[in-house]
Amino acid sequence: MAKSKSEKKATGLLTENSHKFLRNYLNTPSPVGFETEGQKVWLNYIKPYVDTHFVDPYGTVVGVVNPDAPFKVVIEAHADEISWFVNYITPEGLLYLKRNGGVDHQIAPSQRVFIHGKKGLVKAVFGWPAIHTRLSNPEQKEPAAKVDNLFLDCGARSKKEAEDLGIHVGAVVTYQDGFDELANGYYIARAFDNRIGGFMIAEVARLLKENKKKLPFGLYVVNAVQEEIGLRGAEMIARRIKPNIAIITDVTHDTSTPMISKIIEGDVVCGKGPSPTYGPAVHNKLLNLVQDVAEKAKIPLQMRTVSRSTGTDTDSFAYANDGCPSVLISIPLRYMHTTVEMLHKNDIEQTIQLMYETLLTLTPKTNLNYL
Repeated sequence: MAKSKSEKKATGLLTENSHKFLRNYLNTPSPVGFETEGQKVWLNYIKPYVDTHFVDPYGTVVGVVNPDAPFKVVIEAHADEISWFVNYITPEGLLYLKRNGGVDHQIAPSQRVFIHGKKGLVKAVFGWPAIHTRLSNPEQKEPAAKVDNLFLDCGARSKKEAEDLGIHVGAVVTYQDGFDELANGYYIARAFDNRIGGFMIAEVARLLKENKKKLPFGLYVVNAVQEEIGLRGAEMIARRIKPNIAIITDVTHDTSTPMISKIIEGDVVCGKGPSPTYGPAVHNKLLNLVQDVAEKAKIPLQMRTVSRSTGTDTDSFAYANDGCPSVLISIPLRYMHTTVEMLHKNDIEQTIQLMYETLLTLTPKTNLNYL
């Protein structure tokens, strides 16, 4: 029987259905603390590839393969994206904001946004004075964007008109920009940090199911919430699952573009492979195993280091409970925390393959004893 269009390979490991899921997932808002809609998209995709699932009280979603197995392995990403909160509505109907996560105020002027109000989405823009007015006084210093001078204009002419649209203090605000493709295998989107991780772990689950692989342990595919404000979702779910091993995926900086120091951030480039991390929270033997798997599978790696914390959910898993051997496999990303985060499709496929092959190598008897 001929394969349907959705079953045919699109590029490498990924199918047309994979790409459809990726676009839909990236374009669905999932702001910190309000990840519900994005989590629904993710769960609906992963359900056929797991035996069961559960959702914790704050919205972390977990798909489980072999739920009765005593030995537990986690593959994890975080689902939340940086955003804004409406903090003050002026009498004229303009909206001032607070950060929700590490959103970059410098990119905000003239951006289009959605306000998630009580009556649904409201379109708005970050207003900014025209260059003509800013330069009308030669002695006036050019204004810089700051949180306290950025405002949203939704078309309301008064506070009441804004409130009539469903806007309220505490309404969350996300950028409108979505997924797109550039030349030579590059993708752009807001919130690749870290919905690309959620996509990749879902694809690992799909490959295991479709290739009929039987794992000798319980696999917990974790899409955690609230990473961007302190790794909170991972902290909660690590205590609940109590895994024996955790493989975390996140993004890291492509350092080949201007204004980034290779001396500080290392030498990492989009399109040249996954980027595992050396650091105190990363278990040395587990990292060595990942490197061995990559060498056997001919997957290029770009190693990087951190001096203390990884700044990712790796820290929450590594130091949870009695300690959990954990490893961080990052994917290179350009322009982090902007609306045009950029990565390369080859890195996506190779990171998926690396996690997949690592899971096939692990067993409950894998020696991760420190001494």
